[in-house]
Amino acid sequence: MAFTQEDILNALRHVDDPDIHKDLVTLNMISQVEVDGNKVSFKVTLTTPACPLKEKIKNDCINAVHQYVDKNLEVKVEMDSSVTSLRNENVNVLPSVKNIICVASGKGGVGKSTVAVNLALSLARQGAKVGLIDADIYGPSIPMMLGIRGQKPDVRLIKDKHFIVPVEVEGIKVLSIGLLVDEKKAVVWRGPMVTSALRQFVTDCIWGKLDYMVVDMPPGTGDVHITVAQTLNVTGAIIVTTPQDVAISDARKGLSMFRLEGINVPILGVIENMAYFTPAELPNNKYYIFGKDGGKKLAEEYEVPFLGQIPLVQSIREGGDTGKPVIVYGRENEIVTKAFDELAVNVAQQVAIKNANLATGTTEPVLS
Repeated sequence: MAFTQEDILNALRHVDDPDIHKDLVTLNMISQVEVDGNKVSFKVTLTTPACPLKEKIKNDCINAVHQYVDKNLEVKVEMDSSVTSLRNENVNVLPSVKNIICVASGKGGVGKSTVAVNLALSLARQGAKVGLIDADIYGPSIPMMLGIRGQKPDVRLIKDKHFIVPVEVEGIKVLSIGLLVDEKKAVVWRGPMVTSALRQFVTDCIWGKLDYMVVDMPPGTGDVHITVAQTLNVTGAIIVTTPQDVAISDARKGLSMFRLEGINVPILGVIENMAYFTPAELPNNKYYIFGKDGGKKLAEEYEVPFLGQIPLVQSIREGGDTGKPVIVYGRENEIVTKAFDELAVNVAQQVAIKNANLATGTTEPVLS
């Protein structure tokens, strides 16, 4: 019996993307279908290189062909990935950046920059092209955390205009005001100067093609947040908090700000940092020093995804202070690296879900 490409596609319509809950054919994730006698081959293009269900999807495809076409067919599946985006259409600023993710908090001291750095690095380690902007003009910490203090970005002249070239470190492209001014001197600028500097970071900088641009926002709510929201077509925001009530109270304000008319940035989810303390000598014990599940309850309250918990571990702080981020230099600490890797996977999933649902106008599912 002869089989056609259409037979294979019809079989694959029974395989759903686990996150988006639509079949792979409808999502245009199937290509290069070839049928040669009893041999079948095709490519599955996932929506993120960080997909944890790659093998499950592959096996589901093989099983669907066997079940709905012929169990004796020899099936070869090539797994690929291409990060989805809704920014490339009619976008004037950073058109070559597929997704822009703001990492924000309602207050300082909750580890927002630490999360931003390790999130960006983890996304890059999982195969994505990533950029990182330090938008905290008054208190830039990214250069210290990445070990690039004192480095100066190159400047390139193109058609009588000067453009900044981001510093590349650990596989990501980085730009911070801390790389452009004397770190020993305070940045005493009024609001218009701050917003002007941020606009230069995106309009006068050579970022190239990126899957994700992570923006480390300053704490609180103010001019920078409005500028970023109104200048960039932001894919979504992440709210970082610690479990205690005072941090949750401020995180509510930060989350609510992104939902204001005129800002209207989708919330990708909530991250609970310093969620618990686990001593190295007691790896199975958890001590909830700052309270328990505050971030998780905040996510439930606002009906947004809960992206994960980051433990309170000394190596995370040491990595930031020494310029050797734990996600790169602390791989022996499985508790920490697993937490950040899972965070990156969850963020990538939420971006893919957001893009798919906005494209079809459906309501997004919440990550449990």
